[in-house]
Amino acid sequence: MDLHERQHFDALLHLAVERLTERSVQRSEGAENALRQLREDPDGEGVWLGDFLDAFLADALLDNPAGAAFVLQALERQRLAASVDGSVGDVLQQLARQAFRALLVKKLDESLSQQLAYGA
Repeated sequence: MDLHERQHFDALLHLAVERLTERSVQRSEGAENALRQLREDPDGEGVWLGDFLDAFLADALLDNPAGAAFVLQALERQRLAASVDGSVGDVLQQLARQAFRALLVKKLDESLSQQLAYGA
């Protein structure tokens, strides 16, 4: 992956984490509740990770095979246990979504934990 592509991916990831952190904190009435909800049920009340992820990937034009290839290229070293079925394009998109989701959960947990630690 070229440096400018890596920077683009990192900027998209940062934007996703920033938006989801703010949204989760507001909807869960605080960082502590948001972190608890994230750890208990990321798709549950307050976080709704799946809905956010679908909308974010669509807004960033990453919800297609080319976008999936971009995400997978950026996350090539990430381990992923997945069993997917479908056309090549569908499989790419499912794998990219799962990989991006796993990274997003990790980064959101870090962001919320930092907010609690530093009182931001």
